[in-house]
Amino acid sequence: MLRTTPTTVAGADPALLAVDEEVAEALHEGRPVVALESSVIPHGLPYPANLDLAHDIDAAVRASGAVPARVGILDGRIVVGMSKEHLERFASDPGIPKVSTRDLGIVLAGGGTGATTVSSSLVAADLAGIRVFSVAGIGGVHRDAPHSFDISADLVQFTRSRTAVVCAGAKSMLHPAWTLEWLETAGIPVIGYRCDEFPAYFSVSSGVRNPHRLDDLRQIAAAAVAHWDTGTATSVLVTHPIAEADGIPSEDVEAALAEATTLAERDGVTGPAITPYLLKAIARATEGRTSAANRSVLLSTTALAGEFAVQLSLELAAREETGR
Repeated sequence: MLRTTPTTVAGADPALLAVDEEVAEALHEGRPVVALESSVIPHGLPYPANLDLAHDIDAAVRASGAVPARVGILDGRIVVGMSKEHLERFASDPGIPKVSTRDLGIVLAGGGTGATTVSSSLVAADLAGIRVFSVAGIGGVHRDAPHSFDISADLVQFTRSRTAVVCAGAKSMLHPAWTLEWLETAGIPVIGYRCDEFPAYFSVSSGVRNPHRLDDLRQIAAAAVAHWDTGTATSVLVTHPIAEADGIPSEDVEAALAEATTLAERDGVTGPAITPYLLKAIARATEGRTSAANRSVLLSTTALAGEFAVQLSLELAAREETGR
């Protein structure tokens, strides 16, 4: 059941936002909620494996004590909290397009349907008042950025969304040091949860250190709230790596990426098509190990996001009680 709720952004049209009743009640009561993207469903694993994974991700959030709120666009309306019927529709139709912040207004005005990326999902989370978002790997600065200027819209949206983003670092084909430098310039905190090094999605480490490390989710929640209390309206990134047993050695990923990049240049693949192209090439080169790694990191990241959402809700409640 869907229910339209008031948005948290002045001037936003409530008719564009439909929030699932369970999600709306949890937000109203101050209970923990985790927002999720939907592009991974039609553009990830083949059907019905993608549907099974979506259900398992929702279950991982619930097992951690939070409510899942997957974001999608259905018939010109942003949906926050997709039903089983919505998930089935998205999983069975690989033709549903990805929608980023650039595309959001066009799709909504045209009454279209779309699978939200990180950036557009964060827009929806802000509108609904959700403070925690989970994704396995964020976008970032591409390795050919000095020539292509290819920088993910995710990074720009982090400067606009007061949301804690729980992730396993940046996608493996990106430049981790340049991505962290961009985030530092934008004033976006990056906190490693029980890890010194910035994760690399499929791999435990990118070889670059996290700017900060904290080993207690309560401390991270307090840091996030303090960051927002200063009036800074940016995201806070919480990073934690894939389980070592499930990860792919970084040298294997780098070798596969080098070959895939050469093929992409030969085939003239650029822009939004480059990331899925490189991911598929890496999967082939690693003999499918990325599928298992992807499942592992999606589940572990969403479970952690649920745990963090619980701590953040407690921190926010404590601040409200003390009037801070």
